Amino acid sequence: MDTNISAAIDSLSQSANTLFILLGAIMVLAMHAGFAFLEVGTVRHKNQVNALVKIITDFGFSAVAYFVIGYQIAYGNHFFASADALVANNGYELVKFFFLLTFAAAIPAIISGGIAERAKFGPFLLASSLLVAFVYPLFEGIVWNGNFGFQDWLAATTGAEFHDFAGSVVVHAMGGWLALVAIVVLGQRQGRKPGIAFAPSNIPFLALGAWILTVGWFGFNVMSAQTMDGISGLVAVNTLMAMVGGTIAALLAGKNDPGFIHNGPLAGLVAVCAGSDLFHPLGALFVGAVAGGLFVLLFTWLQRSKRIDDVLGVWPLHGLCGAWGGVAAGIFGQQAFGGLGGVSFMAQLLGTIAGIVVALVGGVIVYGLIAKISGLRLSDEDEYRGADLSIHKIAATNNDR
Repeated sequence: MDTNISAAIDSLSQSANTLFILLGAIMVLAMHAGFAFLEVGTVRHKNQVNALVKIITDFGFSAVAYFVIGYQIAYGNHFFASADALVANNGYELVKFFFLLTFAAAIPAIISGGIAERAKFGPFLLASSLLVAFVYPLFEGIVWNGNFGFQDWLAATTGAEFHDFAGSVVVHAMGGWLALVAIVVLGQRQGRKPGIAFAPSNIPFLALGAWILTVGWFGFNVMSAQTMDGISGLVAVNTLMAMVGGTIAALLAGKNDPGFIHNGPLAGLVAVCAGSDLFHPLGALFVGAVAGGLFVLLFTWLQRSKRIDDVLGVWPLHGLCGAWGGVAAGIFGQQAFGGLGGVSFMAQLLGTIAGIVVALVGGVIVYGLIAKISGLRLSDEDEYRGADLSIHKIAATNNDR
C-alpha cells in the first residue's frame, strides 16, 4: 500500500511539473505576439506586414534549428528516439525543450526590431537559424549547463558561479549585442537624418505589444524554476516591481513620450531576469528604474548617431539593460543590499562580459559570411517601396470599397 501511495505521489508530482513548465512555454510563446506588435506599431506603415511575418517565420526556423542542433549543443540531449522513449515522465523533457525553445527564439525576435525596414527576408531567416543552432546555445550551455568548465572556473576564482536565473544576459544581452552587429553591417535607413526620428506608425499596436510582453514575462521569469517545488512568489513580485520601476523612470526621463513609457517596463523586466530570485522587491524596483532611465537616455543618444540606426532600440533595451541586469545581480543580490546572497560581483561582471564577447564574435561570423554570400540589405528601390510590397506583395491595410 505504501509503495502504491508513493508511486501515485511521484506520478502526480511529475504531471504537475510537466503542466507547470508547459504553461510557462505557452506564456513565453505568447510573448512573440508582443514582439510582433511592438515592431508593427513602431515601424512605418509600409513595413508592418514584414514585421508580422518575420516574427512568426523566425520562430518556425528557430524551432527546427534548436530541435535538430541547438538543444543538443546546450544540454547534450536530443530527441532522435522512439515516441515510446519520449513519453517518459509525462514527456517532461519534451516540454522543457519547448520552454527553452521560446527563449532561444527570442534572439531573432529581438534582432528583428533593430534591423527593421531595410533587411532582406531570406538571408536574415538563414542568419536566425544559424544563431539559434550554434551561437546562442553555445553560451546557453556554458551558463545553464556548466559546459566547458567556465562556471567551475568562476566559482573557484570568485567564490560563486555566474547567476542568471531567467536570462538577462543569456537571452537579452545576447540578442541585443547580436542585433548591434547586424545594425552596423546594414547601415542606416534611407532618408534617416541624425536627430530626426521616423514617427511610430501605430501607438495602440505598440502599446498592445508592450502589454503582451509584460504579461508573458511572468511566465518567462517565474516558470524559469522549471519545477513546481522551485516556484517563488519573490520572483513574481520582483518582476512586478522592476516593471513598475522601469515604467516610472521612463515616464519621468521620457517626458510623457508614449514610446518611452511603453518600453520602460520592458527595460525593467529585461534587467530583473538575472536576479529576480535573489533581490529584495525594493532592490528590484531600483534595478528596473535604472534600466528604464538608461533606455531613454541611450535611445535618445542613438537618434543622433550617424552609424547606428536601431529602429526599436533593441541594443539599449536588451543589450545594455540586459548587461546591467547581469551586473546588478552581483550588487543587489548581496545580503548587504537586502538580497539572498550567494553571488559574486566579479562573477557577474565576468559572466556578462563573456556573453557580450560570444554575441559579438558570433554575430560578426554569421552576418559577415551571409553579407558576402548573398547580401543583407534590400535594394534602394525595394526599401523605398517598403518591405511589405517588395517582399510580400501586399500592404497592411486595404482601403478598397
